[in-house]
Amino acid sequence: MDRAERIEGDANAGNSHARQGADAELVAAQNDVRDMQRAVIALRSELELVQAGRDAAVQVAVAEANQEVAQLKAAVAELRNELERSHALREQEVQQASAVSQDEIAQLKATASALREQLELSGFMRERDLQTAQEGAQDEIAQLHRTISAMRDEMEQLRQSQSRSATQGERR
Repeated sequence: MDRAERIEGDANAGNSHARQGADAELVAAQNDVRDMQRAVIALRSELELVQAGRDAAVQVAVAEANQEVAQLKAAVAELRNELERSHALREQEVQQASAVSQDEIAQLKATASALREQLELSGFMRERDLQTAQEGAQDEIAQLHRTISAMRDEMEQLRQSQSRSATQGERR
C-alpha cells in the first residue's frame, strides 16, 4: 500500500468520521427542530385555549350584560306601566271628584233656587196677608167711623128729642 492509498484511506476514514459527525449534528438539529415544532404546537394550543377561554369569558360577560340590560328594560317598562296606571287612576279620581262636585253644585243651585222661590212666595204671601190685614183694618175703621157717626146722629136725635120734650114739658 502505498502512501497515496494510505492517504486516500486516511482521508476516506476522516471523511467518514466527519460524515458521521455531520450526520450526528444533522440528527441533533432535526431533533431540535422537531422539539421546537412540538413546543410551537404546544404553545399554539395553549394560546388557542387561552383565547377560547377569553372568548368564552367575553361571551359570558356579554350574555350577563345583555341579561342585565333586558332586566333593566323590563323594570323600566314595568315602572312606565305603573306610572301610566297611576296617572290614569289619578285622572279617574279627578274626574270622579269633579263629577261629584258638579252634582253637589247642581244640588246647591237647585236648593238655592227653591229657597229663593220659597222666599219670594213667602214675601208675596206676607205682603198679601199684610194687605188683607190693612184692608180689614181699614174696613173696621170705616165701620167704626160709620158706627160713631150713626151714634152721634142718634145722640143728636136724642138730645133734640129730649130738648123738645123738655121744652114741651115746660110749656105744659
